[in-house]
Amino acid sequence: LGLNKLKKLKFIGKDTQLKIFLVLAIIVVLIAIFAPKIIPYSFDEEVGASLTAPNGKYFFGTDQIGRDLFSRVIYGARYSIFMTMTLVFIIFVVGTVLGVIAGYFGGIADSVIMRIGDMMIAFPGLILAIAIAGLLGPSVRNAIIAISAVTWTKYARLARSMVLKIKQELYVEAAKITGSRNYSVIFKYIIPNMITTMIVTAVSDMGTIMLEIAGLSFLGFGAQPPIPEWGAMLNEGRETYTQAPWTMIYPGLAIVIVVIIFNMLGDSVRDLVDVKNE
Repeated sequence: LGLNKLKKLKFIGKDTQLKIFLVLAIIVVLIAIFAPKIIPYSFDEEVGASLTAPNGKYFFGTDQIGRDLFSRVIYGARYSIFMTMTLVFIIFVVGTVLGVIAGYFGGIADSVIMRIGDMMIAFPGLILAIAIAGLLGPSVRNAIIAISAVTWTKYARLARSMVLKIKQELYVEAAKITGSRNYSVIFKYIIPNMITTMIVTAVSDMGTIMLEIAGLSFLGFGAQPPIPEWGAMLNEGRETYTQAPWTMIYPGLAIVIVVIIFNMLGDSVRDLVDVKNE
């Protein structure tokens, strides 16, 4: 009885944490959606003197061109968050589909997909992404392609391992014996029993993916000026950091805060699923 009460209290605590960070994540997404309504100035136009310190008129100061940094940071949420969501969606779909194909059908399909995955993970992820982005050219689209190319393998391997386990269940064998087609078995029995874990993994990876996008942009392989992506803004602020530290502090804080929110949200969702499974 005492153990059951302890588990119940543990569940309630984690559920509260989930609600807090879910609300914070929703607020961040709403800020990104309504950024044009929030920002006081245009994010790409000179509105004041160069490198003006934060004050009542320019909350975060201005950058080296005289653009309002607050407006750029707020509007930059659109690029940073939506790039992250787009990238997570792509690697989730591609990795899950390839993993299901490899795990369910096996044979040549499994060998080809897994060997390509092995080649991808043989190199450090960020280094390979930089190489791909460098070959394709620096842009938002190419940064997404580069990171997708080195990240889908995680989802493919996870999906494959889950499919191999689910295939051995009696209800799947019974469905095959009764004449169910492969696509029917996959969509009725395989995917419903693995989708929760895949979604939890995707939510948990959002913070990491955002850091990778910011890293590529900071190195000059992602978003290019005047796009106010946070990593690109950090890159722009390097040259004036000693003279105007706010040019890097505020974009950096934006990245840290949003990454923490999504990491904690992912941990909360994972913990909630684990508690329910108990």
